Amino acid sequence: MNPISKAEENHLKAIFNLCEETGKRASTNAIAKIMQTKAASVTAMIIRLSGKEIPLVNHQKHKGVRLTEAGKKLATNLIRKHRLWETFLVEKLNFSWDEVHEIAEELEHIKAEKLIDRLDEFLGRPKFDPHGDPIPDADGNFTFRKQILLTDLAENQAAVVVGVLDDSPSFLQYLNKLKLVLGSKVQILERVEYDGSNRILLNDQQEQVLTNKVCQNLYVKTL
Repeated sequence: MNPISKAEENHLKAIFNLCEETGKRASTNAIAKIMQTKAASVTAMIIRLSGKEIPLVNHQKHKGVRLTEAGKKLATNLIRKHRLWETFLVEKLNFSWDEVHEIAEELEHIKAEKLIDRLDEFLGRPKFDPHGDPIPDADGNFTFRKQILLTDLAENQAAVVVGVLDDSPSFLQYLNKLKLVLGSKVQILERVEYDGSNRILLNDQQEQVLTNKVCQNLYVKTL
């Protein structure tokens, strides 16, 4: 297969994430929103990707687009590199989890597969990145675990924070201020019916009130 460009890789990743999120084909408009471009530009890219010697996408008019097996392999490899680099930056270079996304967006396009294999080995073959997202292995397999949103946790049930739905820097920085990070133990003490806010016990020590929006963006695993 001919070398694939950074823009093509980014479109494949966007399509992969949309299809995984919805379980359906990705629409041109949805892809354009993620890529922050016009629908016409996305249409041109889809034509390019579907016209490869080995097609990377399958497009049906008015029904949307999905990745072919070849496209899915490239997209999962891109995600693998991104999440491994995020892990390296946090664990080995002491970056904060809110700082690494943009850097990893650049590093993920490095083509040296031997480097990525060595990086994976060096990190101890981690299953999850610093935001709690699964890191696919070299064969594209993801490790999944039982997790729920904090809003679905029953009152008085204890759990540990294992991931975030919103990984924007502003949200992660807010969690840092609350000292509510991956591995934190939480327990719902009271759920307020009026606004959906939750009074929690953090790490068996400190009571805090979390808005419904915060709870909707935190994944936990029950203990």
